Amino acid sequence: MSTNRQLINGIDVDALKQFAGTVADDPGNGMTQFQVTTDWLRGTQSSSSIKQLKLGEQTMERDFQILIDEPAELLGENLAANPQEYLMAALNACMVVGYVAAASLENIQLDQLRIQTEGTLDLRGFLGLDENIKPGYEELQYKVTVSGNGTPEQWQRIHETVTRTSPNRWNVANAIRLNSELIIE
Repeated sequence: MSTNRQLINGIDVDALKQFAGTVADDPGNGMTQFQVTTDWLRGTQSSSSIKQLKLGEQTMERDFQILIDEPAELLGENLAANPQEYLMAALNACMVVGYVAAASLENIQLDQLRIQTEGTLDLRGFLGLDENIKPGYEELQYKVTVSGNGTPEQWQRIHETVTRTSPNRWNVANAIRLNSELIIE
C-alpha cells in the first residue's frame, strides 16, 4: 500500500498535522527537553555538545558539536562564530521553521526566506566598566524577506503567527527564569 505524502517546502504537511493532533490529544506528547553541555577549550574557545533530546516519553540520541570562539579583536582566534552570533542564528533558525511550517500548512510554495538580525552591545557592560550599562542588548532588529505564491494577507498572517508562536523569539523577547547552581570541584 503506497501513500502519497504532500511535501510543501520540504515539509510533510500530513505528518505535521498528525503530530499537532497527537499533541492536542495529549499535551505530554509535546513536552520537549533539550540539553546542551558546553566545555571550555582554551582562551575564548568552547565546544558545546548535544547528546540527546526528550520528546514526550521518548529519548532520542543525538550527536552534534558546536564550536564557539571570538574574533581576534575580542581576544579569540576567530575559529567559529561567537555566542552572540549563535544567539541570533538560533533566533533566526527557529523563526525560519515557523515560517516554513506555516506557509506549508497554507499550501504556499516558498521561493525565498531570509531573516537578518542585528543588535548592538556596549562592551562596557560586559567588562564591568560602568554599572549603568547593561551587559546585553537594549533591542534586536530583524528583517524577514519572503517570496512565494502567497498573497500579502497570507504572508502577514504567517508573520503574525510566527511572532506569536516561535519559541526562540518568545525566549528572547520575554524574561525567562534562569536557575543556576555552582559546583566547585
